Amino acid sequence: MPRPGGEERMVPRAEFQSYYGRPILKRPRWKAPHMPGYLYLGGLSGAAATMAALADATGRERLSLTGRLTAATAAVAGSALLIAELGRPERFLHMLRVFKPTSPMSVGSWVLAAHGGLTGAAAASAVTGIAPPLGRAAGVGAALTGPVLATYTGVLIADTAVPAWHEGYRHLPLLFAGSALASAGAAAMAFAPPEEAGPARRMAVLGAGLELAAAGTLEHGTGMREHPELISEPYRTGRAGTLLRAARWLTAAGAAGTLVAGRSRTTAVLSGLALTGGALCTRFGVFHAGLVSAEDPRYTVVPQRARRSTGA
Repeated sequence: MPRPGGEERMVPRAEFQSYYGRPILKRPRWKAPHMPGYLYLGGLSGAAATMAALADATGRERLSLTGRLTAATAAVAGSALLIAELGRPERFLHMLRVFKPTSPMSVGSWVLAAHGGLTGAAAASAVTGIAPPLGRAAGVGAALTGPVLATYTGVLIADTAVPAWHEGYRHLPLLFAGSALASAGAAAMAFAPPEEAGPARRMAVLGAGLELAAAGTLEHGTGMREHPELISEPYRTGRAGTLLRAARWLTAAGAAGTLVAGRSRTTAVLSGLALTGGALCTRFGVFHAGLVSAEDPRYTVVPQRARRSTGA
């Protein structure tokens, strides 16, 4: 191959290798099912709290009760998974010693603590009938923290050096938001009376559409900077690819069932189960894609070389 100045390149370009083939990045220490389960439950709690407040404002008492109980239960279960992931309960309390706006983990810890307290108070008031005005106020507060809780986890995992997560920073919050809406709508469709579940069905369909669109752009590398086909590869192959394909089919089937469910409780429950399965597969798929991209040095070094060659 001619070089500048007319000389021939005598040695072929070396293929990429890392030092002894070892990973360049440390593998994330987050574990399954703890972390993916927390990602799912946090989104479910946040979207359900918002749905409950809107249902309460429009006089749908049973839908509001379902949303409050779902939000409180998911917040408690998600907190338990997060504490189990951290290893010792006091580590979560240590994260509340300071508030650091530039840290997604710090902001998320405070949002989770506030949201858990508000959803618990709103659910307790709804079940016991004690202090309805305070319970309603707590529900409004949970509706404000809910969207943050549902999406901050996408920002959290994107704010790492893991290539598949970091390059997906535009897509992950939208993906998690859509998944959260679909999850909350699915839960309400299964437990709320069909005559009050109309808003839940619309929420489920809207969330499923957003989830499918965001997952499609993520898997194809749309909007990623260097080597989008390479960086998005972990989302299409291996265990992550299988999970995300399953999520796509389950979510699409759940959305289609929701559109034709009407007031059929059986169809609503089956559609809700499909949407829930799709949301879980999405969270686990994203989690495993990040692990693969951290373990394979290609996903780190090839984009770095591209940036160096272009002077970026």
